[in-house]
Amino acid sequence: MRVAHRDPADGARRVVTRLLLATRNPKKLVELRRILSSFEVVGLDDVTHYPEVPETGATFADNALLKAREGFRRTALPTVADDSGIAVDALTGMPGVLSARWSGRHGDDEANLRLVLDQLADTPDERLGAAFHAAVAYVDEQGEIATSGVMLGRLVRSPKGANGFGYDPIFVPDGYSVTSAELPSEEKDAISHRGRALRALARRLAEER
Repeated sequence: MRVAHRDPADGARRVVTRLLLATRNPKKLVELRRILSSFEVVGLDDVTHYPEVPETGATFADNALLKAREGFRRTALPTVADDSGIAVDALTGMPGVLSARWSGRHGDDEANLRLVLDQLADTPDERLGAAFHAAVAYVDEQGEIATSGVMLGRLVRSPKGANGFGYDPIFVPDGYSVTSAELPSEEKDAISHRGRALRALARRLAEER
């Protein structure tokens, strides 16, 4: 998809196909590049280094906007950022925005996953409902767009599959008998919280830009 923007300096239309994705997570970058395949997507390691803004927001949307605004401010490239996590019913919606650092070490997927399973050790299987949430923010010279997506499901007690990251190996989407990490990439993209949010963003860009 090619998105046309009007240059405020001269009113001319220009076509934007290059986006900054404000992440250094290589697995997330691969996934988002796959979903946003109509764009040339560069990551933070492809631009002049700048310190990543802390994720201090109270919601996924807050954090996505913080990162997208900073990326655009630093690089002047149209910037996409996401924040996502898992909400577990039996943990009253946690880890939520703390999903990536639930164990105290940011980005330690194995430790985060094991801590959640330990916390649910005495929870009956029928109470292992959960949902993945994602917020995506886009910032350019014209303003901001925010979208979101949800994937409902349940947790299992033993990690399965290698085609994913984070909590994917213990999350079974509604209507499936396998975990997110056992699904082929294209099938996962079609139902995932992040895929839904990004496709909503693509539609908004086509309509509004």
